[in-house]
Amino acid sequence: MQNLLTLVSALVAIAATFSARPLPRSELVLVRYVIDGDTIDVSMYGRVRLLGIDAPEIGRVFDTAAPFAYAARDRLSSLVLHRWVRLESDGERTDMYKRRLAYVVTEDDVCANVVLVREGLARVTARVPLVRLDELKHAESEARSFRKGIWGEAPPAESPGYTFRSPKPQKRRSSWQRFPSSTPHNGRFANATSSITGSITGRSGSSSSSSRRGR
Repeated sequence: MQNLLTLVSALVAIAATFSARPLPRSELVLVRYVIDGDTIDVSMYGRVRLLGIDAPEIGRVFDTAAPFAYAARDRLSSLVLHRWVRLESDGERTDMYKRRLAYVVTEDDVCANVVLVREGLARVTARVPLVRLDELKHAESEARSFRKGIWGEAPPAESPGYTFRSPKPQKRRSSWQRFPSSTPHNGRFANATSSITGSITGRSGSSSSSSRRGR
């Protein structure tokens, strides 16, 4: 049954792709960096935000990474890092941060946006009609059906935010063991040390007196 569902989803996605209007593509550009699961840096254009999807956030400063954040970044890296890709535009060209919005398509015609969604490493967030929207939705439906990645548990009633803030940072404890005499509860050890020191001093003083008397 699951194999049949996968086949149907693939056929629908293929049909949607062929029936859709062709999208303008850029010339080949080189992917220089992969910032996270939905953002890359390419030659000529700089930062590019993968259109229509959202991957779990890696987190910045004191924010902890969300589950599957690094998996999404690593998968995207395996698809496009240091490779030539084309950018497909659909709708608005840039977002509020001046990043280019695009589908990232490899030389063998694989859309990275769709792959990440199908493998449960990103979700669909498009709110406007897009040429590839049906393809993305079918990919997400497949990921949810097979409980892949972020859909490993029962699908949430509402899409959660992906960034989880860590508690107030604590001072790091040293991995070195503290010397016993420095601990407050080790007074017995300190007293014993003092007694030994006193005894040695006492004997030393007595010997000195005897020596002087002998002279």
